[in-house]
Amino acid sequence: MSEADDRDGDGNGVDRATHAAAEKERGRSDTAPGTAFDTPSDTPSVIALAQELIRRPSRGGIDPYGPVLGVLEEWLTARALPNRRLRDPAGAVVGLLVEVRGGRPGPWWTLDACVDTAPFGDEGAWSFPPTSGEVVDGRLRGRGAADSKLAAAMFCHIAAELAPRAADLAGGLAVLLDVDEHTGAFGGARAYLADPHAARPAGVMIGYPGPDELVVGGRGLWRAVVTVHGTAGHSGSRRTVTGAVTRGAHLVRLLESAELPTPTDPAPPAFPLPPKLSVTAFHGGEGFSVTPDRVEINIDVRTTSVFGAADAESFVREAVAALDTELPAPAPTDVTPVAVWPPFRLAEDAQPAVALLEAAETEGLRLRTKTAGPSNIGNLLAGEGIPATAGFGVAYEGLHGVDESADLTELPRVHAVYRRAVLRLLGAPCVR
Repeated sequence: MSEADDRDGDGNGVDRATHAAAEKERGRSDTAPGTAFDTPSDTPSVIALAQELIRRPSRGGIDPYGPVLGVLEEWLTARALPNRRLRDPAGAVVGLLVEVRGGRPGPWWTLDACVDTAPFGDEGAWSFPPTSGEVVDGRLRGRGAADSKLAAAMFCHIAAELAPRAADLAGGLAVLLDVDEHTGAFGGARAYLADPHAARPAGVMIGYPGPDELVVGGRGLWRAVVTVHGTAGHSGSRRTVTGAVTRGAHLVRLLESAELPTPTDPAPPAFPLPPKLSVTAFHGGEGFSVTPDRVEINIDVRTTSVFGAADAESFVREAVAALDTELPAPAPTDVTPVAVWPPFRLAEDAQPAVALLEAAETEGLRLRTKTAGPSNIGNLLAGEGIPATAGFGVAYEGLHGVDESADLTELPRVHAVYRRAVLRLLGAPCVR
């Protein structure tokens, strides 16, 4: 999950609709088909499923994903919910897809939550086991409690609630459960979009945690590895040479001392964040006695609507040209782009944001909309022309750090917001 960043704006509200109260059995609603419901009574079932997920370690790129996906598959199969594994081009499992097809024509909408997690870090620094899954003082403990196994459990329950009344819904609901998100590869989302058997979604709601705000945009990114050359030599030699480390350090100074241009966005609303350049890695050399002839530098540029990938690449290449002019080397400096994501910002009337904001208002919550500084799956989806929201969920602590936990106090209301939004998007009667 992406970190939080600057905030801007807030949501718009609608009147609360009157709906029948739900009677639940085994985590399902028996409300009349096509109606919305009040606060969910299946919260204990959501928590229980999340606990089982937390107790299966699924660190991205470290743990096998079979155990955590097996928990979900067993739960979904017991409720007769169609589900299938998604695989990347190499055949590796990268996600699980649940599909509820409506009985009337209409667009499909997707709920997305990752069930892989960040690493544990220093387990000795935790005050409880990272795979605890316990609930203490109203908080669900363990890695993935916040990001995003609780959301995955909640989204599975929404699919189970909708399935018995699918004939009254328009379009369909997909629940995407990623296990290749924290690697940064986003293999689950990529496999979903590439799957010829999956309906292309009209919009996606990503279940990252965090109350009070709904992420409706994010800066993009342009990343490159810059290879800087120099003259190799013995560090004790009387001959002075300009090694790659010296040249690389000079390039870092050139990049960090130059200000990124911040042109004004002519199309309101203006993109609320400026571009940002960071040098994130510097590799080269070994030992002490040799001046290296090659170093590699990782550069991360966060882009905006008026300073895009082409601008970022031009800016870096200008600095590289200055380096090669000021400190010549046996070979020119190489720039190898490795990743490009576009920035995005949803229009004020874009779905699924409007449905979520109005559902939150109906449930007594007034959310601010936010354009995030870091990137997320929403950027990947934006590149495919698919609008996405992220970052509305329960309060949390320790995300990607020690003692990760999720506050369960507002879980019923968060659950109700997502369910109400989905019902509206699927054209359920009695939902405004």
